[in-house]
Amino acid sequence: MNYPSRLIEDAVTEISRLPGIGKKTALRLALHLLKRDEEQTLMLSEALLKMRTQTTYCRKCHNIADNELCNICSNSKRDTSIICVVVDTRDVLAIESTNQYRGLYHVLGGIISPLEGVGPADLQIDSLLTRVEQSGEDPVKEIILALSPTMEGDTTAFYLQKKLKATGVKISTIARGIPIGGDLEYADEITLGRSIVSRVAYD
Repeated sequence: MNYPSRLIEDAVTEISRLPGIGKKTALRLALHLLKRDEEQTLMLSEALLKMRTQTTYCRKCHNIADNELCNICSNSKRDTSIICVVVDTRDVLAIESTNQYRGLYHVLGGIISPLEGVGPADLQIDSLLTRVEQSGEDPVKEIILALSPTMEGDTTAFYLQKKLKATGVKISTIARGIPIGGDLEYADEITLGRSIVSRVAYD
């Protein structure tokens, strides 16, 4: 494609690096931004820059946060006796959208995948064990393994189950209302909500 400007071409190249956005969509977005007021484009670029440079992670659950603790961990109305283990923030958002769960979360930051060189040491597993073992006067009573039902997800769940077994905490997994091979972020809210409510013990 011949671009009318090198600046447009550079913008299209960078925008098309985003997931799910091809060159044509990137061009449409670039031209849209070009037509908007300069102030609006600057606001967008400033918001993106702040997101990239100022976003931090919750010291407790490792979810994306603005402060030391995320909004969920700092909410006194949440049930601190239940921790839902997920892969990343997208899964937290998916479960929260169901309005069926009022406990806390623990974001692993990935999933065990030997083919991709990701092992247990690369994930936030040790901090999960520490949370359970050091819960003190307000003990954790249940861990929900809300991992996608893929081979890697099952491998990670099995590993966590072995690690957590010695703590004596109840371990459950979301009901298999989620299709095998699917990802939580693409599940509809009703199915995902039922999966959380109808969770079963992990054997």
